[in-house]
Amino acid sequence: MIVTFGLLFVFCAALVVVLQRHMVHDRSFSDYAVGGRSFGTWFQAMSFLNTWWPGGIMLSLTGMAVKKGVIAFYMPIYSLLTVMLMYAMARRVWIWGRDHDLRTQADMLGLRYNSRALGVATSIVGLLSLGPFLVLGFKSLGALFYEFSFGRLPMGLSVLLGVALILLRQIWTIRMGMRGLVISDLYQGILAYGGGTLLALGFIAWLMVAHGARLASLDPALLALPDAHAAQGPLYLFSLIATGVLGGWCIPSIFVRLYTADSVRSMLKAGVFSMPLSLVFSVALVLAGLLASEVPALRAQADGVWFALGREAGGSVGLGLAGIIILAATMGGADASVQSFGTQIANDIVGAFVTLSYRASIVTAKGGMVAVMAVAGWLSTLAIPNLVTIAILGYQGIIQLAVVQYGGLFWRRGNATGALVGLCAGFATAAAIELDHHGDTGWSFGLTSGLIGLGVNLALYILCAFMFAHTPAEQQRLATLFDGVPEQAVPDAQALRLRPEPVA
Repeated sequence: MIVTFGLLFVFCAALVVVLQRHMVHDRSFSDYAVGGRSFGTWFQAMSFLNTWWPGGIMLSLTGMAVKKGVIAFYMPIYSLLTVMLMYAMARRVWIWGRDHDLRTQADMLGLRYNSRALGVATSIVGLLSLGPFLVLGFKSLGALFYEFSFGRLPMGLSVLLGVALILLRQIWTIRMGMRGLVISDLYQGILAYGGGTLLALGFIAWLMVAHGARLASLDPALLALPDAHAAQGPLYLFSLIATGVLGGWCIPSIFVRLYTADSVRSMLKAGVFSMPLSLVFSVALVLAGLLASEVPALRAQADGVWFALGREAGGSVGLGLAGIIILAATMGGADASVQSFGTQIANDIVGAFVTLSYRASIVTAKGGMVAVMAVAGWLSTLAIPNLVTIAILGYQGIIQLAVVQYGGLFWRRGNATGALVGLCAGFATAAAIELDHHGDTGWSFGLTSGLIGLGVNLALYILCAFMFAHTPAEQQRLATLFDGVPEQAVPDAQALRLRPEPVA
């Protein structure tokens, strides 16, 4: 315990030093929300990775590889496709954000559709769907403290310690806002994805040398993908990849990272650097999980196999290093989720109806963050046997934002009526199917509840687009927004709130 918790202390102390050395106080709520749109390529690359590959996803990915085999490669595949999608949307999102002081995903959608109600609705759907990812992050921190104590701490207490650690981290989030998150992401990203890749490769080498594990000797069931006769249905793998690709940039805490770049060029270059890092890192995790399935003792600890590999391969030091990788990855993802909750509650929900000064916005954001952490912390103490289920559940809701987001960015004909009706119907459909079938996809040929809801969503969006044509004034507003003609005709994010934000 001295070694494991000693490494934990060193990591946290170094993080505090990094944050204190770069301490810059926010001057406005926009500064708090998007960090002054001031970060270059490497900050953006690590910021994306730290939000995209949090510790909970790392644990669930390796666990999925142990239990379900090569289907776990769906995560590396959709991660690459998601970065490619970012190239298509990045320029328009960043320019609109700069020109109209956009702070959140809901700000952008409210601007595009000229609808305050839609901004509020998309924020609520986004936050409800983001909740499972925060729970997953807290559960991974609970697993960290449990493993670091070698099972001496009860799991419930371990989760509470993990929540307390994130709560302590919020001191700098509140003081530095998004700027603090992005700065710490660079430090955490180097450890999590540079160090994590090296450690995963070390685990692979250890499994091959010490246990003779080989891909050629894997259980044939782990090498099979769902076919026409699979219990999940023939379209299950397609559903997982499509949901991940379309839903990735719909996650509020990931979308807002597009606003923090200092230019479109920096954002696009960040994609070039993050793509190979993401691929090598995630493939190494899957290969380590596949080879670990060859060892009965490791196979029995599938959800915590990353920690088990560290403990078996390197003792206390190996366990400590494996845990620090998870902590570095989780800190960025959990911080981003908590900050996103606070910002959207203050900016998109309360701020849509009540004028908030900068200080009132910060207080509202802090209150929202504390409330959300309390609820997520409690949910994290509940027993959930399959961690990857949490992430898949979150995506079924978040993908409903794909129609309103991508339709709004790439098709001018879409309107606020179709966006709002489609979003609500799609989310309700996905939720009803999940409550009735509990993740089972055999009855739907492998289509997940999220994709079925997305079909309903898209159909209503297109139907309303042709039923309710834009007025001449709306056509002119959209021409101004899309083509960059004089901006006087385009209301910015502040105009969609009741009154402009007071400066103090």
